[in-house]
Amino acid sequence: MFDFKEILSVTLILFSVIDILGSIPIIINLRQKVGHIESEKATLAAGLLMILFLFVGKSILSLFGIGVEDFAIAGA
Repeated sequence: MFDFKEILSVTLILFSVIDILGSIPIIINLRQKVGHIESEKATLAAGLLMILFLFVGKSILSLFGIGVEDFAIAGA
């Protein structure tokens, strides 16, 4: 049912798009303003978004007239 290659592909695309290292200043600023960040909830939300995108990602991209290949090139 699950294709490991597709899961790996979505994970790598999202990792490159999210840009974890570039988000560090935003996270530090958010933590100074809000205080404690519940990393478990953030991880769960990100995981759910990744799984959702695995199943409906092509449909969402096609709504905007973007192919998966175009999205991968833009993310790189």
